[in-house]
Amino acid sequence: MENKILNVGVISCSGMATGHMKGVINNPRAKLVAVCDIDFEKAKKVAAERGVEKVYADYRELLAQPEIDAVIIVTPDQLHREMAVAALEAGKHVLCEKPLALTREDCKAIADAVKKSDKKFMVGQICRFTPGFVAAKNFIDAGEIGELMFVESEYAHDYENILKPGVWRYDPLRNGVVGGGCHAVDLLRWIVGDDPIEIKAYSTKKIFKDLPYDDTHIAIMQFPNNVIGKVFVSISCKRNYTMRSVFYGTKGTIICDNTSGEISVFRDTFPGLSEGGKIFEKNALNCTVPVQYKVNIANHNAVAEFEEFCRIVLDDLPVKTTVYEGAKTIAACHAIVEAAETGKTVVPDYNF
Repeated sequence: MENKILNVGVISCSGMATGHMKGVINNPRAKLVAVCDIDFEKAKKVAAERGVEKVYADYRELLAQPEIDAVIIVTPDQLHREMAVAALEAGKHVLCEKPLALTREDCKAIADAVKKSDKKFMVGQICRFTPGFVAAKNFIDAGEIGELMFVESEYAHDYENILKPGVWRYDPLRNGVVGGGCHAVDLLRWIVGDDPIEIKAYSTKKIFKDLPYDDTHIAIMQFPNNVIGKVFVSISCKRNYTMRSVFYGTKGTIICDNTSGEISVFRDTFPGLSEGGKIFEKNALNCTVPVQYKVNIANHNAVAEFEEFCRIVLDDLPVKTTVYEGAKTIAACHAIVEAAETGKTVVPDYNF
């Protein structure tokens, strides 16, 4: 871009949206120039606190502003298709919060709009920017735990105080797997570096009995290269929020969580530990005592996410979390729901 400063508008003034605003404000190559929310009083308050002059209640008015280069969409999932397509057609680069959309039709519509546009489109799969998960990915890609054989993650988040009839999370299309569990599904896809080729799943509903969808799911996935995966999703479990994840390799294991300040790495050898120039190999102690690495707890690291988005736009770099990455995560989530409802093994359809 010629100006080398990315002028950004944020659609929504929710708590999550203000996290994205922080990412823009903290970036020296970007400027927050506009905010929007249907609650105009909230929008004016958020704008005043951040020194933003342009405030809108209608996102279409924001998109009409020629000085805005890019928008961040942080609205309820049901609105992503409408807003993402409109933003691309208005000539804006787009960072869209996960999940990309709730239905296959909406994902396809956004993908089609991206094809027609020359603008960058990035899906906010935030777990790919969580420091503990990033460290685990780096260890795995470097071969620190050998070849992956089993990976598991969970999305355990009690929605009791935020799940009420009439609110957007109550929508049957926005079930726990698609709306929140997509975090764990996308994390495993990213860690493995491939898509599950078939899925078996089970579900239950013992707590939120009036909910129009099951509140707890477990899925078993078969990945290519004979890697097995497991995802647990519960939006009703009585515990603290967690995305505890474990990655098992042929030479070691990694245990991490987006709520923990350290990750534990078990290896069959301690790198660099030697006696007389000979490395101790396959010592039983090595496999039972972890090396613990300190990491920042930034489980919604919108600052790092926006930093990458800004770099992608200004330096014309390829997008990693493309519209197709977001769509394939949703396809896997839909397969989990279908497998649980039908009792059958489901092969996800990744063609968008």
